[in-house]
Amino acid sequence: MLWVKTFHLLFVISWFAGLFYMPRILVNLAMEDNETSYARLLLMARKLYRFMTVLAVPALVFGLWLWLGYGISGGWLHAKLVLVVLLIGYHHACGSLLKKFEQKRNTRSHVWFRWFNEVPVLVLFATLILVVLKPF
Repeated sequence: MLWVKTFHLLFVISWFAGLFYMPRILVNLAMEDNETSYARLLLMARKLYRFMTVLAVPALVFGLWLWLGYGISGGWLHAKLVLVVLLIGYHHACGSLLKKFEQKRNTRSHVWFRWFNEVPVLVLFATLILVVLKPF
């Protein structure tokens, strides 16, 4: 089971790298006026979103495997699962925002995207507290 835990952590960390970087690209897209730079940022965002999705799937699969293998239970786990669902929603929100940029229908400011960028940091912090301290 330690191999499963190792791979779960590897894919979670990799997925989070994408969740941290994607909104930064969206910040730059919201500020960009140059068409060539805008197109390059869109290409980067599309590739990153696909890669993030590929990383999210094994992170979730290995997490499920750990849950079933260890038979983990407790209130902390239920709270963590709520955060995982929020992360999946955040991931999809990034994809939805990317589609708006592709259609040139973004209505949000770069400041909004800067705040949006902070969500995965807060979720990661809360998740770490739940997993390490198991407060309930």
